[in-house]
Amino acid sequence: MYAIVDIAGQQFKVETGKKIYVNRLKDEVGASVSFDKVLLEDNDGAVTVGTPYVKGASVKAKVLEHLKGNKVIVFKKIAHKGFDKKNGHRQCLTRLEIESIA
Repeated sequence: MYAIVDIAGQQFKVETGKKIYVNRLKDEVGASVSFDKVLLEDNDGAVTVGTPYVKGASVKAKVLEHLKGNKVIVFKKIAHKGFDKKNGHRQCLTRLEIESIA
């Protein structure tokens, strides 16, 4: 059984027991969160597609940790002008463990 759920503006395919990284959530570590924006649900071949969301469906998850992702380098260069600029950032992420799909 799996579901496609909208979490913080992004879509993720989730299964029970799977761990995923999403954009930073405001919830505390160890807290249980619920997402009700389920776009699609597959229950052993019986697929339910929402318009836009599946009614009565929800995904429960547990917040495992807050962390930063790998560094992303942004490099800009204009060839014949002698211009180059290097910048970077690290995305703030939250790691979730999917507990159940209802």
